[in-house]
Amino acid sequence: MDFEASPRVKDLQARLTGFMDAHIHPNERSFKEQVHQHRWNTPPLMEELKARAREQGLWNLFMPGREHGGAGLSNLEYAPLAETMGRVFWAAEVFNCSAPDTGNMEVFARYATPAQQAQWLTPLLAGEIRSAYLMTEPEVGSSDATNVELSIRGEGDDYVINGRKWFATGAMRETCKIFIVMGKTDPANPSRHLQQSQVLVPRDTEGVTIVRPLSTMGYFEEPAGHAEVNFDNVRVPKANILLGEGRGFEIAQGRLGPGRIHHCMRVIGAAQRALELACKRVNSRVVFGKRLSEQGSVRESIALMASKVEMCRLLTLRAADKMDRVGNKEAMDLIAMAKIMVPQLGAEVIDMAIQMHGAGGLTEDYFLAEAFNYARWCRIADGPDQVHMMALGKQVIRQLSGG
Repeated sequence: MDFEASPRVKDLQARLTGFMDAHIHPNERSFKEQVHQHRWNTPPLMEELKARAREQGLWNLFMPGREHGGAGLSNLEYAPLAETMGRVFWAAEVFNCSAPDTGNMEVFARYATPAQQAQWLTPLLAGEIRSAYLMTEPEVGSSDATNVELSIRGEGDDYVINGRKWFATGAMRETCKIFIVMGKTDPANPSRHLQQSQVLVPRDTEGVTIVRPLSTMGYFEEPAGHAEVNFDNVRVPKANILLGEGRGFEIAQGRLGPGRIHHCMRVIGAAQRALELACKRVNSRVVFGKRLSEQGSVRESIALMASKVEMCRLLTLRAADKMDRVGNKEAMDLIAMAKIMVPQLGAEVIDMAIQMHGAGGLTEDYFLAEAFNYARWCRIADGPDQVHMMALGKQVIRQLSGG
């Protein structure tokens, strides 16, 4: 299997790395300072960097094909680029390649009507607005999407929406203008997978209340944030339905496959950077009269870290390659394997790097604590490990037992 990048991808990778070195890494502290000043508003620095990235053609690299302004890259070609972006938690947005907007843009591209695309996809592709995807609910086990209880009830030409969502990533942001909301239009349908639908709800619709921001391990992840959102008799036109009633589960499955693999790509970037920082740290730190890099246990740890990063990279590339060759649905086994293993191993690598940095590794002086938080919540985002292991185990048993 040949994972050698094409000349075009090598050029993009070199340009992207150059951009990161020139404009992202030197501004990490400035970005945090501006975030503290603006909190839920996009920092001016982000808009400056977005304009620069767009001018340089480093824009919408995630979008499949070219129909909607995408770069025409395959999943395999995009993987090393997403990895590079993952070296800094907020960098992907600079290139309009950040979650949840990437997944939402793919939803609009694949399932929305031309009118819906004109209203929402066009400004998202231009980086003018942000979006949120609302599926998870506080009262039910939302890893099984058929459990969602939010009510979407038809009434004349409108839908009336009632219920509560949480961990709506991006919903805290002032520039977040549109929610893609999953709920039940037909709770009595005998097929549990045809009860759900997805509707478009503008953030400023009457009856929509942002209850509170939610932190993950103490990180509020401004300016995007994760929100708890309440819907109290929210009315939207029936024209706001995506694809049609009863198609919500289908849309969710189509959206989450690429989203899971994109998270894996970015986690690898964070783990790779953690490994590099660890190597520099142990080569410069002297303890008990010699450098840490001369300690046998430290060398063993570095070897394990490097091995884990490479295992994650190869598994993710193989999953991306299979997605390109046979489609997302047929590649769900490798997507699940990557979703299970990459955040877990990535978090282990980052944790080992934190240990090598001592108490400093837990502070904002390094990117490690924030990166660990990201890798850790990736084990839950887009479905917990256990759900993917359950589905994957069932598939493997069926395949290898002959039925």
